[in-house]
Amino acid sequence: MSKFQLKTGDVVIVTAGKDKGKQGKVLQAFPKLNRVVVEGVRLTKRHLRTRKQGEKGQIVEISMPIHASNVMPVGPKGKGIRHNKAKAAK
Repeated sequence: MSKFQLKTGDVVIVTAGKDKGKQGKVLQAFPKLNRVVVEGVRLTKRHLRTRKQGEKGQIVEISMPIHASNVMPVGPKGKGIRHNKAKAAK
């Protein structure tokens, strides 16, 4: 089992799915589920009901988690960094 390499605040590129190529910051990380929430990726609309009388309900867009294997950390040059165990062992 590989170690979870991403943490909150890291900048990543999405490598798979409908948002492929998008870049964003990791807002939340779920190491046990092997998922991350990336800013502006996999947006879904949530319908919120009213809290107080006389207030209107809202439709809010939120980012949903995606699998950590579908993102790649971004290096200082703006390109993706690949973590490879074979190179790290040498």
